[in-house]
Amino acid sequence: MTRPSRSDRPSLRRRRRAIAGVVAGLLIAGIGDATGAAHGAPGAPPPSESRPVGRGWAWPLTAFRLEAPFVAPAHRYGPGHRGVDLRPSEGAAVRSPAAGSVAFAGPVAGRGILTIDHGGGLVTTLEPVETALVAGAEVSSGDVVGTTSAGGHAAPGALHFGVRLHGEYINPMLLLGGVPRAVLLPCC
Repeated sequence: MTRPSRSDRPSLRRRRRAIAGVVAGLLIAGIGDATGAAHGAPGAPPPSESRPVGRGWAWPLTAFRLEAPFVAPAHRYGPGHRGVDLRPSEGAAVRSPAAGSVAFAGPVAGRGILTIDHGGGLVTTLEPVETALVAGAEVSSGDVVGTTSAGGHAAPGALHFGVRLHGEYINPMLLLGGVPRAVLLPCC
């Protein structure tokens, strides 16, 4: 077997990351229903039909366009996009994706951060968000928890939605039914 040339290595890394993402999705799929489609994807229900999927999870915005997808890092400290960025198409009200308690609410590096602990090792981070909530406040799935604000790494006007399971970032769409079922295709 020959070793890939230097020019082939980035492509090989992308394929390995994609395969790792599919495998991780299959392993984590038991957390929620992973058969739905993301808003804005072909065949997806319109935002007005948005409903909680799996364990009572709902999208943090009522109408939006997926602006940047989750990109799993190759390793814990590697580059990637540890969440999804959503562009609101109407209003700026941010909702709790699931029931839980506020773990942190306040500014970090000039942007508003809201972290909600949902129990069972699941923690959501929403940014940039302006909120009046304080740590310890209880929220239900779908409760308005704030409004989108400025700042952060997402494009202006977009909301970053990240989820950690036992400290490791996972694709939030796994909990919302936005990751289609993996299908193995024939080779060659």
